[in-house]
Amino acid sequence: MSKKPIVRVCISPALYELYRQQEGITVVVDIFRATSAICTALQNGVNEVIPVASIHDAKRYAEDDDVIIAAERGGEVVDGFKYGNSPLSYIDNPEIIGKTLVLTTTNGTQAIDAAKNDGALVIGAFCNLDVLTAWLINENQDVMILCSGWKNRLNLEDSLFAGAVVDALLNSGFEYDIDSDAAIITRLLYTSSGNDMLGFLENSSHRNRLKNLHLEKDIEYCLQRNTCHVVPKLTGGAIKNILKQPAY
Repeated sequence: MSKKPIVRVCISPALYELYRQQEGITVVVDIFRATSAICTALQNGVNEVIPVASIHDAKRYAEDDDVIIAAERGGEVVDGFKYGNSPLSYIDNPEIIGKTLVLTTTNGTQAIDAAKNDGALVIGAFCNLDVLTAWLINENQDVMILCSGWKNRLNLEDSLFAGAVVDALLNSGFEYDIDSDAAIITRLLYTSSGNDMLGFLENSSHRNRLKNLHLEKDIEYCLQRNTCHVVPKLTGGAIKNILKQPAY
């Protein structure tokens, strides 16, 4: 009898060394907002996304006409940059079509950087939830969901997404790992949220952080499901959609 694939959850990049895997698939998630922005940019015409950990590394691409540079720290666009990690800035924007997006953020690109050398890495968000989980089920490999959190702290929105993926995979024949508490907890969070994730996150730290920056529309968008038909995968330092490209 063949072994069933397992699903695990790492709730913070600070714990990544305990979950590091050389085989299987790692799903990096930063709902508010890096992975939502990556999916949205690829859906709306960006050719590829190059995640970089530092602002200094992002500035190295400044002279390339085929590159758009985006930098965010603390929820805000970094001074001197036109773009940050708001997914709304990449919707219906002809300036981005066919371009490479170089992106550095407070949390999401740091998590990508931590896991970039360990097996397959794909990007997850609520906006690509169903197509991503369908792809993971078809791949039939062990899955680890890496939550970007907030400055290495647990956050609720990434945990909700992890729970949604765990729930979908368990319902499709995957199993918990022997060290499964994080996966169990996130699944319970997700099933407890019902159909009102926005209300469920009312008191969450990052929702209120963004609300204080007048980014409520970003919050609402990032909790919408299945607005993007993309599975972004990191290959050779760049993230590209491995599904058939959508019509813009």
